[in-house]
Amino acid sequence: MVIALEKNWIWDSWYVNDGQRWHGFFLQADKRLGDPDLRHLNVTQGHAVSDNLVDWQHLGTTFAPSTGPAWDDYTTWTGSVVRGDDQLWYLFYTGTRRSEQALYQRVGHATSTDLHNWQRVGTGFCLDLEGPAAAQYEVEHAIGHWHDRAMRDPWVMRDPRGEGWLMYFTARVPGVAEPNAGGAIGFATSPDLVTWTLQPPVFSGGFGQLEVPQVFEHGGKWYCLFCTSSAHWSEAYKRFNPQSPVTGTHYLIADDPRGPWQLAPGPFLDGAEPCRRYAARIVETADGLRILGFADNGKAQFGGYVTDPDPVTVGPDGLLTVTPIRVAAE
Repeated sequence: MVIALEKNWIWDSWYVNDGQRWHGFFLQADKRLGDPDLRHLNVTQGHAVSDNLVDWQHLGTTFAPSTGPAWDDYTTWTGSVVRGDDQLWYLFYTGTRRSEQALYQRVGHATSTDLHNWQRVGTGFCLDLEGPAAAQYEVEHAIGHWHDRAMRDPWVMRDPRGEGWLMYFTARVPGVAEPNAGGAIGFATSPDLVTWTLQPPVFSGGFGQLEVPQVFEHGGKWYCLFCTSSAHWSEAYKRFNPQSPVTGTHYLIADDPRGPWQLAPGPFLDGAEPCRRYAARIVETADGLRILGFADNGKAQFGGYVTDPDPVTVGPDGLLTVTPIRVAAE
């Protein structure tokens, strides 16, 4: 295992390189809860550093829910970190509030000079499903249709077209009869990392949810990594990919980060049943692309640590392949 704690479970993680070493950020919860399903509502964010993505030094808790009544006083879930033009580090994260029982998710941001001590920008609130584009999202909780109002897992990157920034996040679209066909990759833009404008989703369909998106370019192609459950495969995707449904990480592919995006053809990228690795990220190293995510293995044998990175190769057709170094659960 790569990132592990004796007393805490670890799950979703995200990474940034400061030019000298890797910083890994991750969700964590106390194992004394007993039931790993309880971790989601008892969460803080941890921080570790590494020179090689294998050996990590843990620096402790780096971010947590607000202590008083606030839009993020219940959970601070998955996000991403980028460096702004002002040389500050920006953390974008998912927040929920106690008064809504964590059913409505929104996006917040905080800044840091050292990647460990974070200060919310104002209240921290950054983006909600509001404005002209909101009509293209499932804005209200569709009770009985889905288990929450999805707006989470923000992935922020520079706009390759020039100035400004792009944000991708987990969302759902309205008016879809089949719950498993309503998952979407939401989209927003900003000139300065502070003021954000909601845009229409860049992709929808295929699955009930496309969690933990990560968008990156490699070899002239754009990739949007996401994770999902075997229980959330749509009927259309089952026809598109007739393999037995698995849980794990797959991807979209495009020629431009604004799309159009298409589900990658062929086998599901990195999946198993029960799930071996979830919420995976792909990072680029001197030795090529590497994928790492947390060990799941199902509730009865929940792993709760980040697994060793595995190599990812890109074929001549632009499609990705994972070559596991270790197949057995650790």
